[in-house]
Amino acid sequence: MNTVTVLAPGLLTTVQDLGREGYGAMGVSASGAADALALRIGNKLLGNPEDAPALEMTLLGGAFQFSGETWVAISGSDFGATLDGQSFATHTVFKVQPRQTLQFGPTKTGARAYLCIRGGLDVPKVLGSRSTHLLSGLGGWQGRALRKGDTLPIGSDSMCGTSADRSAVWKELEFNRDTIRVTKGPQWESFSESTRKQFFAQSYVITEETNRMGIRLRGTQHQLAGTEDMITEGVSLGAIQVTPSGQPIILFVEQQTTGGYPKIANVISADLSSVGQLRPRDEIRFELVSMVVARHRYVEQERFVIVV
Repeated sequence: MNTVTVLAPGLLTTVQDLGREGYGAMGVSASGAADALALRIGNKLLGNPEDAPALEMTLLGGAFQFSGETWVAISGSDFGATLDGQSFATHTVFKVQPRQTLQFGPTKTGARAYLCIRGGLDVPKVLGSRSTHLLSGLGGWQGRALRKGDTLPIGSDSMCGTSADRSAVWKELEFNRDTIRVTKGPQWESFSESTRKQFFAQSYVITEETNRMGIRLRGTQHQLAGTEDMITEGVSLGAIQVTPSGQPIILFVEQQTTGGYPKIANVISADLSSVGQLRPRDEIRFELVSMVVARHRYVEQERFVIVV
C-alpha cells in the first residue's frame, strides 16, 4: 500500500473531504474543506471523486514524502510548492516518485491550500465522512491535526477517472475576496435601519481569533447596535451573527449548530469558498443581494465545476 509521511505538519494541516451533512440535530456540524470548491477542483484534476479526502493546509504548509509513485494535484491558494527543489504552480497535476519530498511554505495568496492525491486518503469514515472535526475530535487522522511522523495510507485509484492538467480553465474563475455577498438573515428586521446601513457601509478586518468555527470580524468604524435577547435556534453555515460586543462573526464549517445571537445576514453559497480563504488582517466589505442573484451565482459556479 502506498503511503504519505508527514515530515513537517505546517501550521494546521488536516484531512478534509466535503463534510458530514445531516448530524446537526446531534450537535455535530458538517466540517469538511474550508474551501470546498478548491478541494473539488483538485480532485477533478486527478480523476478522483469530488469528495475524496485530501490534506488541507492553513497559512503555512508542510513537507510530505511518498512511499511509492503517485500523482498529486495542488489547489486553492499558492503556498510555493516545490518537489525536491522544483517549483510547481497551484492548480496543476504532476507525478511524485518514491522518497521525493513535496514541500510547501507560507501562503502567498489566501488562507488555505489543498494537496489532493490520486485515490484519496484511506482513513476511516466517521458519521459518513472522513473529514476532521477538530472541536469534537472526530474523523480525519485520529481526529486531530497532523503531526510530524504521521504516515497515512493512500486509497486505491481503481475508481478514478482520467487525470488532466486544466489549470488554465481554473484561472477563468475569479474570486473577489474584498467583497462578500450576503442575503438577509433571519433577524434582519430586528436590527434598526441605521444599523443595517452601517453594516454595509463599513469595512471589517479579519481578526487573529479566526478559525474553522468562525470568522471573527472587527469593524473599522463603529460597533453594530445589538438587539434584544432571543431564544436559541438552529444556525446555518455562513450565518453572520452579531454578539453583545457589537462585532459580527461569520459562522463557518465547524460552527456550533445552535445559537442565541441575532443573524443580520448570511453569506451566499457561491462566496463560501472565498470566506474559506480569508486570512487574519484581510479586510472585507459586505454586499446585499437577492435570493434570485444568490441562486444564479451558485448555478453559475456549479456549471463551471462540471466543465472542469
